[in-house]
Amino acid sequence: MIEFYREYGKRLLDVALVLLSSIVTVPALVVIALLVRIRLRPPVFFCQDRPGLDGRVFKLRKFRTMTDSCDQNGKPLPDAQRLGALGRILRATSLDELPEFLNVLKGEMSIVGPRPLLVEYLPHYTSEQRRRHEVRPGITGWAQIHGRNALTWEEKFAYDVWYVDHISFWLDLKTIILTVWKIVTREGIRHPGSETMPSFIEGLEP
Repeated sequence: MIEFYREYGKRLLDVALVLLSSIVTVPALVVIALLVRIRLRPPVFFCQDRPGLDGRVFKLRKFRTMTDSCDQNGKPLPDAQRLGALGRILRATSLDELPEFLNVLKGEMSIVGPRPLLVEYLPHYTSEQRRRHEVRPGITGWAQIHGRNALTWEEKFAYDVWYVDHISFWLDLKTIILTVWKIVTREGIRHPGSETMPSFIEGLEP
């Protein structure tokens, strides 16, 4: 039963949830897109290559949350200075992730799974950490409900691999429910001392 869910049921659940929620998400996508265009200016979406299942690269789409503000030398300002009020709200409520529902429909992502990270991280994973790519990346995941950006990289990867080994319908359902709770309580939104999670590569030994 677990293998059937992993191979077929999980994908069916993803498509069903996206389609059923579209009555709410589609109007929200339109409203947020207009707000981002007005407040942050085009482009509305932040698009970036990310590795997915088996490390295959796809184009991830999110709502843009930062401005393009630069200093007098043309260097982008720190994240905290480019993340305005609208961006903070979108991140705190995870509404910036809504465009990823399109990635789910295309089969590039799942509702639940390890978060898709940067392509440049791929060569730096250990063999155990690389196992996070044995499943489709998710909009939310086991690491997200256990601390999100408040976790260390080692803790995140441990939760990701644990999820890969324990996938089930009930685990995905539990993760979705707890994700809603985490969004409401706003737990783990920021990494201590930073608006965003520091780079994984920066913490590695040279």
